[in-house]
Amino acid sequence: MGSRRRLVRLLYLETNDAAFCGQVATFPQKFEKNNQTKIPMKRLKKMIAIVACMFTAASSVHAETYPDISIKDLKKAIQEKKVIVLDVNGSKSYAKGHVPTAIDFASAGKNLETVLKGKDKETLVVAYCGGPSCGAYKKGAAQAKALGFKNVKHLSAGISGWLLAGEKTEKAKASAKG
Repeated sequence: MGSRRRLVRLLYLETNDAAFCGQVATFPQKFEKNNQTKIPMKRLKKMIAIVACMFTAASSVHAETYPDISIKDLKKAIQEKKVIVLDVNGSKSYAKGHVPTAIDFASAGKNLETVLKGKDKETLVVAYCGGPSCGAYKKGAAQAKALGFKNVKHLSAGISGWLLAGEKTEKAKASAKG
């Protein structure tokens, strides 16, 4: 009797002018007998649905998207020296091979402002990671945007698409130890 049962319910709330998104939530099925502030179950469901939708909407507001750039257009910009390329795959991947002229974001990330100091804020900045399903590029793109760069794009093909297209890569230069 003292234990609480928990249920998972799919909540779907319709209003006169809009339908809130359905969300899965867990909540106690029974309230304690002496609790004077009982909330009717129907009202509780509505409140949970509204809060869940607010969190969903808030998270999508912060997830900025960046326009895509084709391999062909990026290659042209590299040849014309009109682009800053950010490799957001990590230093090991960068060392194995990266898009020509790319900056290793893992190494330069904290000092990106210093690395890009004096660059025109209208310069095209392209961030990329592993491929179409990778979202790591957003870290580099967001940091470039935060530094005031206005033309930030994403190479959604990533390094995998670059290689599949038969494009050449550069390898990281060996650093002198000593």
